[in-house]
Formats: sequence, C-alpha cells, structure tokens
Amino acid sequence: MRRFALILLASTLLCGTRPASTAPWEGAADPLSFGHGEKADGRPVPVFGRHGMVVSAQRLASEAGAAILKQGGNAVDAAVATAYALAVVYPAAGNIGGGGFLTLRQPDGQALFLDFREHAPLAATATMYQDAQGNVVKGESLLGWKAVAVPGTVAGMDEALRRWGHLSRAAVMAPAIRMAREGFLLTPGDVMLLDTATEGFRKDPASARIFLRPDGSPLQVGDRLVQRDLADSLTLISREGARAFYDGPIAAKIVSASRAGGGILSAEDFSRYHTRVLPPVTCHYRGYTVDTAPPPSGGGVALCEILNILDGYDLRAVGLRSPAGVQRQVEAMRHAYSDRRDLGDPAFVADPVARLVDPAYAAAVRAALPADRAVESSSLVPLDPAPHAVKAAAAAPDAAEKTQTTHFSVIDKDGRAVSMTYTLNGWFGAQVTAAGTGIVMNDEMDDFSSKPGVPNQFGIVGSAANAIAPGKTPLSSMSPTILSRGNKVVMVIGSPGGSRIPTITLESILAVVDGGRNIADAVNMPRFHEQWMPDIVEAEQDALSPDTVARLQAMGYRIKPHENWGAAEGILVGGPSLSQGGGSHPGYWGGVDLRHPGGGAVGE
Repeated sequence: MRRFALILLASTLLCGTRPASTAPWEGAADPLSFGHGEKADGRPVPVFGRHGMVVSAQRLASEAGAAILKQGGNAVDAAVATAYALAVVYPAAGNIGGGGFLTLRQPDGQALFLDFREHAPLAATATMYQDAQGNVVKGESLLGWKAVAVPGTVAGMDEALRRWGHLSRAAVMAPAIRMAREGFLLTPGDVMLLDTATEGFRKDPASARIFLRPDGSPLQVGDRLVQRDLADSLTLISREGARAFYDGPIAAKIVSASRAGGGILSAEDFSRYHTRVLPPVTCHYRGYTVDTAPPPSGGGVALCEILNILDGYDLRAVGLRSPAGVQRQVEAMRHAYSDRRDLGDPAFVADPVARLVDPAYAAAVRAALPADRAVESSSLVPLDPAPHAVKAAAAAPDAAEKTQTTHFSVIDKDGRAVSMTYTLNGWFGAQVTAAGTGIVMNDEMDDFSSKPGVPNQFGIVGSAANAIAPGKTPLSSMSPTILSRGNKVVMVIGSPGGSRIPTITLESILAVVDGGRNIADAVNMPRFHEQWMPDIVEAEQDALSPDTVARLQAMGYRIKPHENWGAAEGILVGGPSLSQGGGSHPGYWGGVDLRHPGGGAVGE
C-alpha cells in the first residue's frame, strides 16, 4: 500500500491551487476545489462546470477539450481534441498508435457506439504466438513489433468528427500539435509513467530518442518533453485526415519499421482498416437507461448482465458493502465473467448478447444463487452453452494486472455526452515507436486468445471465439458507459483497468445510484473484484471491513488484498450527487479518480 500513498502524494503535488467555479445553487458539496478534482488535503471533490465538462487522466488534455467547448465545439469536438492531446501528454496510454471505443448519446436521446478498435494484421495466424510444441511463447504478444495490431484511433477520430462534430479538424487538433511541437513540462505523475518503460525505451532507438535524455538516462520532473516527429504526424493528419495515416507516408513509415523489427504489418492492413458504428448494448437499472459497449467488447455485456442480476436486490436497504451486499455483487460478477468467455468479434462470431442481457436470463441466474455461501467458479457454464464454448484452464492466481488504457468523459451545454476509452494495451504498448513518426505502437494482439484456455496478462481465460484471425478485432473489456433518464443524460463513466473495467464502472454506478455518493466519492471508493477465474475476490485497502471479510470467508470466499487499480473519470448532470440536485439544477459535476496522479476535471 506504500505505492498508493506515494500516488496520493504525487496527486496532491500535481494539482495547482486555482479554485473551480462555485456551484450556482445552495447546498453544493465543497464548492471550492483546488486544482482539478481534489482539495488541498488530497480529498476528492466534484468540480463544477456550467456549460460543459471534460474529465481525463491528464489535466492538460482536459484543458484542451474544455477549450474546444469554449470555442463553440460540441462534446464530440472536445472528445477528439482530448484524444489527440492525450496522445501527446499521456503517451503511456493516450494514443494514435492504438484504438478504442466511443459511446455517444445525442440530445434527442439517440445512442450510438463507434468501434475503432485495432485489427489483426492479414498475415496473423491462430498459432503465431505458440512454439512447435503448441506452448504459448511468453512475451511475444506483449513486446516488440510482432505484438502490434493495426491501429484504429485516427480513423475513429476522423469518423466521429465527420459524423457528429461541429468544428474543423484543424481547430480540434491545434492544442495537441502545439503541445507536441513546443513540449510540456513533466510532473511527478508523468515521470512515474515514463519510468514504467525505461528499459523498453533503451531497447528501441526511436523511443529512446524521444523519451530518454541524450545520455540514455530517464527524463526527470521539470524536463520538457518535446515530440517534433509526432507534431509533424499530427499536422499531416490535421491537413489530410485519416488518408494521411492509412494511405500516406505515416503508414509507409510504420510498415517499414514493422518489417525491420520482425513484425507483420503491411500496407494493405492500413488501406483496408475500417471503423464500425454499432448500436450500443442497452439495459436498465433502477429506472436508468444504461448504454454501453457491445462486442467486440465483453465489458459492456458483463456490466449489463451484472446490473440486471443486481436489479432484483434492494442493495440500498442491504448495504453496498455489507456482507450480504458484497456477496450478491460478487456472485453477479462471477456469473457475468463466466458468460463473457464465449464472446468475440461479431464479424467472426455469433455472440449470444441478446440472451446474456435479457432480464429473464438474469432472473434465472438470480433464482439459482445461494445467499449464504460461495459458488464454485469451476461449476459454472452458461445456462445455454454456446457451441464454441471451451473448457477453460484456471488462470494463475498471481496473473499480473496492470492499470493500462485510459478513459475520459465529456458533456456539452446541450447535454450531448461522450464516454470514450482507448488504449495501447500495456503501458507504452509494445514499447516500440515507428521511426520518423513519433507514434508509440500498441501491443493489442495480446487481447486475443493466444491459445484457447490459456489466460492473458489480465488473467482472462480465452476461448476459440477470441482466437487470432486475419482482420479480426480482439475482445476487449473497455466499457465506456452513459446513464440517462427520460432521454436526458445523468451520468458519464468509464475506466481503464484491463479485465477489471466492467467492475470499476459497475461500482461507480452503484455508488451513485444505490449509495447516494457524489461523483468524486464514487470514482474514488475502494474497490473489489471477482472475474470467475481465478476463483478469488480481490480487494483494495479499506474496500471491505474486517467484519465483512470474516463473514465472507465463513461463506467460503477467498479474499485477496490487491494494490489499487483503475482510474475512473465520471460526470454527473444536475448535481454532484443524485440526492443533491438529481438533475433539477443546471450544470455538470466532474469527478477525478485520485488513484492516478495528474488527472483533471475541467468545467466550461
């Protein structure tokens, strides 16, 4: 837990002393917020914005998005500006060398989902990470050019701007280009992230040229990170759009670097890349409509299945963190993660989404759940097993979990909301940069099943549905989510966290809806998590009281302490909590997750 204390200290140092706007109505909680989401003592506090709000993991990116709102841009314009800015100021996970998902809810109530996730190269094969004996070769899907999938972010941002934006590409990309060309001063949080990949940078000259000092030593607090090659790439994209990235000199440089580094990317991979606009997965919880990610995300399906199961319990009466409340949440998590094992890219697999998010299915699960003991994970199969289901090997109990990926939430004066999660997968992805572009590349091939039944870096056990295939999109846990009521947005939420993303998002929602917490408290509540395999409940410090732990253990649950994970970034509409306004007051409240230093909620 020493690391968490250091993170909180760094977070306090990172935030300035500029007070946020005072709430315009009496009774607002803690109206004087220092910096961008916390008070001087490090406690989280909602930040107010009258005309809009941007919440991200890097305050400079939030400021870039809020500046676009101030210029008259809508939430989509601000989201694209924030995404490109994160590629500059948050290179560990912000990206144009990766991909992701965007959930959008329009002022008229229409909900849409944009899939700009990476694709497997056309030369990819199902066994490309296995040796001659069929064993998975450790690390090959994580580091180096062979781990890189075809990026989708530039195509996604161009598609979003063209379909739903208001301002020009040049206008929304200007902040990112300026910060890349002029540089920005590194804070403790920036340096902490850079330090995660120092050895990788040293092995890759193109990365070392950007992210290390000339003598090969790590960059330090106060150094200016200048990224001229990235500025040139962004400028070209600003002028020519996605064509510059997928059919022009940028693609050529990436393909050349891939070939030189033993990768398999080709010019055809880039020219054939395409985004998808899909209907979101939609469910209902306590009268709220929940729009979230469909496959190729398994996260949104898991989130809705859990919410459907829990909708049949009175968690407010029971208590979210009481033994009974936790027991019900854990079993709902266990069943949803078991069911998501058979999901995959809908272009390749017939996903049983309708069945898994059907309230009748949830009722059947709920009816079978014991209230006084733990269910054995090994006993679970879907109620109607899919034909491609694979008997899974148990994931290693110590399977590594990282907090990669990044999420941000945006809303504008008209109530148009964007929830967006995008990723390089691991910190700094495959830890390779395409020379001459400044673009850090993803290691998204690890999100496929390298071998059905074998867990990936997040402990998620894969199936044949998520096996590698040319042009296929890997299954993800990313769950950008928007809650609404009466066609009006109430909450925008999401998080990084690998396989924990659905439960992070879930617990933020439950804290607001059932727990009555304000948005800042909700995203900062200590968390617990169960994902079917391994058959354990992981818990952050103070997530569960000693009495609750003892009573759960008596029921047969194995509780494992775990360092903090994720970085949820949320927005509430009409009040800092549902009880303090509940939509009846103008304005927006942003909550920053202080687990990660340097984030910012910036109101307009």
